[in-house]
Amino acid sequence: MAKFLFTSESVTEGHPDKLCDQISDAVLDAILKQDKNAHVACETTATTGMVHVMGEISTECYVDIPSIAREVINNIGYDNPECGFDGNTCAVLTSIDSQSADIAMGVNESFEVKDGEKDFDNQIGAGDQGMMFGYACDETKELMPLPISLAHKLAKQLAKVRKDGTLPYLRPDGKTQVTIEYDDDIPIRVDTVVVSSQHDEDITLKQIRDDIVKYVIEPIIPKNLFVNTKIFVNPTGRFVIGGPVGDAGLTGRKIIVDTYGGFSRHGGGAFSGKDPTKVDRSAAYYARYIAKNIVAAKLAKKCEVQLAYAIGVAKPVSIMVDTFGTGKYSNEKLSKAVKKVFDCRPQSIIRELDLRNTSYLPVAAYGHMGREDADVKWENTDKTEQLLRQIADV
Repeated sequence: MAKFLFTSESVTEGHPDKLCDQISDAVLDAILKQDKNAHVACETTATTGMVHVMGEISTECYVDIPSIAREVINNIGYDNPECGFDGNTCAVLTSIDSQSADIAMGVNESFEVKDGEKDFDNQIGAGDQGMMFGYACDETKELMPLPISLAHKLAKQLAKVRKDGTLPYLRPDGKTQVTIEYDDDIPIRVDTVVVSSQHDEDITLKQIRDDIVKYVIEPIIPKNLFVNTKIFVNPTGRFVIGGPVGDAGLTGRKIIVDTYGGFSRHGGGAFSGKDPTKVDRSAAYYARYIAKNIVAAKLAKKCEVQLAYAIGVAKPVSIMVDTFGTGKYSNEKLSKAVKKVFDCRPQSIIRELDLRNTSYLPVAAYGHMGREDADVKWENTDKTEQLLRQIADV
């Protein structure tokens, strides 16, 4: 295979879309802490001086949504009017309805179609139709593609040096981008790094560029890949206006940042603000879990898994495994082994990954996948032995 370039981006927790994702997941966490069976679809939008939390929530508990939103905003760093957005003074509006009874009917009780008749079982049904993808590869220790892995690390570092006072003039909004050069599917060097960070008005561009190269880029980019690398820091020359003042934010608008940086296909569904009965979230996590275990078992160098569902039906309508020619066995044989080892029905996914007891706010920024720094079970590789045993019997 010829050489090629591939680029992925990440954003900091202060990016307006990510701010909205974090508010939505903070509301979800607060509700699930009191009511494990709540149905939550919480959306947030933000603009100058205002946050609007909306959606469909069916629960027996009460949470103070405005207080939750303000806490998230302040913790991100928007706690000062000088940043243009202030969690202490911004308006927080709420528009909440209950979940549609038509959807609840399919989620609360599922069925399988047998001989043209509905055969109800004891599993909950999928909360919607759709397809979800999971991916893993052996490019990094967390089994993620290198471009998105480095982009996330740069974004985290950008937030770290702002919060710990190393670069106190930085503000919460920021973006990172990494371009990797590949040769025969092997990453050989970092071709380009782009870092853009919101900053105080009285800081020179030269200081920003020198500091970000020294304190953000150089500590993150592996030296063996830092070869003839092009670096762009705040390429427009000025980034004072940022956050919800510079650009309206919306939950679910960074789904590629949330997953694999474009390296794998995406079903289109967002994660944040959705309880685990929504297969947009739970099945995407499970597809990652399956793919990661396949790669961790060294059954393939890279693997993509697709799960597809019909609303109200527990079992997926299809399960696909693709190793892009890197598998030790055929995709068909791997798919059969997956069906034996992994139970892809929503209730089983929720139980196996403990999704009703998972805190989602920690993964609402810097990616939901590859998060070895968060307590999430979809990153476990505890099914490798079962897969190896099963593949031998298929």
